[in-house]
Amino acid sequence: MDKRKLGNSGLEIAPLIFGGNVLGWTADAATSFKLLDGFVAAGFDCIDTADVYSKWVPGHKGGESETIIGNWLHARGNRSKVVIATKVGMEMPGIGQGLRRAYIMARVEDSLKRLQTDYIDLYQSHSDDQEAPLEETLGAYQRLIEQGKVRAVGASNYEAPRLAAALKTSVTAKLPRYETLQPLYNLSDRAPFESALAPLCVRENVGVIPYYALAAGFLTGKYRSEADFSKSPRGGRMASYLNDRGRRILKALDAVAARCNAKPGQVALAWLRDRPAVTAPIASATTMAQLEELTTGIRLALDQAASDELDAASA
Repeated sequence: MDKRKLGNSGLEIAPLIFGGNVLGWTADAATSFKLLDGFVAAGFDCIDTADVYSKWVPGHKGGESETIIGNWLHARGNRSKVVIATKVGMEMPGIGQGLRRAYIMARVEDSLKRLQTDYIDLYQSHSDDQEAPLEETLGAYQRLIEQGKVRAVGASNYEAPRLAAALKTSVTAKLPRYETLQPLYNLSDRAPFESALAPLCVRENVGVIPYYALAAGFLTGKYRSEADFSKSPRGGRMASYLNDRGRRILKALDAVAARCNAKPGQVALAWLRDRPAVTAPIASATTMAQLEELTTGIRLALDQAASDELDAASA
């Protein structure tokens, strides 16, 4: 399988990233191991997580996803064969949040311990902290790279002006730059990314690894009425998607899927893979059947007519 470069980092990955937010939440430890095994066996190598996953679950405090990944890495002995991406900056209950130097330096040690590894391949600022000077944040990352604890850094949930400012700071202050951006982007959520971030990322060769590649499941086609919202813990988010535009998108997905002998979610994933700015979409699975749908869907070839039909429906 052809690998794709993560910006100028030197890291290369297969064109699909496993979303680790489900690990320890909607996938228990045993299921998580099976999913990660299946993902790697299918030829993929990048897993994305964050220190805060899954603090939203009653009784959780964050770190559950990293802990499962660490246990899996230890059990399988395959650390050198996978690319681990995690994040820092969002609130950890009872600990803090932000992107000041001291906070980053403390939290990376927590993540390394949970992941049972000496280094993180891609360490990402989970959300912008406008109270933290960019030079301070990037300076902390420089130190971690010098120490061998981090290979490259990225940003998540940054708006175009702040990402541009960070990239400029990296040049002027001779500091590491954000090699990747992790934005919300999919066939349904287009405008915020495409308006200003996409041109910036293409121009600056920033790798784009969008999350919610399937719009929290909406683009799989399983939420077609309010009665379907109870199908999963994410169903409550579907009301914002299931409108006239959403139904138009589902209709186009159904049509293209029928012609391609594929499923709607596979078509949506292939559309995102082919976007000019995108390096690799992030998608989650909680069953082996869902995982197979993802790993085969990312290989689906879409012709120009299919892409145009999807573009028009989601405009």
